[in-house]
Amino acid sequence: MPVEMLGTSPIASDRLTRPLSPATRAGDFVFVSGQVPTNDQGEVVVGGIEAQTRQVFERLKQALALAGCTLDDVCKATVWLNDARDFGSFNRVYMECFGNHRPARSTTEARLMIDAKVEIDVTAYKPLAAK
Repeated sequence: MPVEMLGTSPIASDRLTRPLSPATRAGDFVFVSGQVPTNDQGEVVVGGIEAQTRQVFERLKQALALAGCTLDDVCKATVWLNDARDFGSFNRVYMECFGNHRPARSTTEARLMIDAKVEIDVTAYKPLAAK
């Protein structure tokens, strides 16, 4: 079964298309590219870690929807925080967004490629028959 590219490559604030797919499906797994807190024009939303984390979750939901998935289908999340001191505030929003669902997660502090406070990618599991 081939890997299915989902969605169109995003355009950033510099108006250049990024060389990636928002999500890909490989069999029953859906891989969502790292999502950053940008609006529809590719600009980073203003606000602190909480506002930016909420925007990242909106982006994640949009990318997951391309494969007929929701946050409930996420089995693994990888998180990059620009500043480890934001960890507590980030976690509050993360728990709010996932509710009782608790996917496996890795979190690290790293300088991000854009001037943002957080980036998250996820892997979801949704059998094709359940699509």
